[in-house]
Amino acid sequence: MLPIDIPLALMVLAGGALGAIVGSFVAALVMRWPRGESVVGGRSRCDSCGGTLRAGELVPVLSYLMQFGRCRRCGVRIDPKHPAIELAGALIGVVSVLAHPLPLALVTAGFAWWLLAVAAIDAEEQWLPDALTLPLVPLGLLAAWAGLGPPLLDRALGAVVGGLGLALLAWIYRALRGREGMGGGDPKLLAGIGAWLGVLQLPFVLLGAGLVGIVAALAMTARGQAVGAATRLPLGSLMAVAAWPLWILVAGNSSAAIHLYML
Repeated sequence: MLPIDIPLALMVLAGGALGAIVGSFVAALVMRWPRGESVVGGRSRCDSCGGTLRAGELVPVLSYLMQFGRCRRCGVRIDPKHPAIELAGALIGVVSVLAHPLPLALVTAGFAWWLLAVAAIDAEEQWLPDALTLPLVPLGLLAAWAGLGPPLLDRALGAVVGGLGLALLAWIYRALRGREGMGGGDPKLLAGIGAWLGVLQLPFVLLGAGLVGIVAALAMTARGQAVGAATRLPLGSLMAVAAWPLWILVAGNSSAAIHLYML
């Protein structure tokens, strides 16, 4: 698979712009889906007063800054998660085009934007919807069939081992401790991540998730929050954060190997 020759500066600009737009959609998803509201239907509106937003109020990040973080109609503070997720989406787009050539960069960005939605919802609601976790399995296997990233068999095994392995760990924890140690969506998410990264990367996903969790716990302590054995951290968010850097590494290596073979 040969890379598409497009000027790097143009790709970075396009990746950042597209990422900010996707991030805006993800932000709306995070805010509205848990409330049972439609994300795709109807006009964009203020989350507080319900006023319809004009085109000039829908520019990711810039609209938030120009309005000083407040709705022009009701004056209520706009949730800062909106621009934060938009910026995260833009950063994903930029890093993707810097890390990989097209068309792999689009797949890398798409995977990360999907994980961004997963991580944001789990961090906010402690909820991993099946509609976000389960499609990761066929999408990952489809990418493997297209020759993007690790081989298909490795990823099929990753889906099976990731899902069943984490489900078994959850069952053992519940049997030993008499309480739930993780949500039911976590094994499904690890199955999806395994379908992208492959079975050999699963230990590194869990290790990375643990390290990110330690950093999160230290940050909570620094803010004066109590952290103890009963403190619940969103495992899905932690795994999502750990998975994308690993994908960049393994997909880049696989793509380079395929390119050398074709030469």
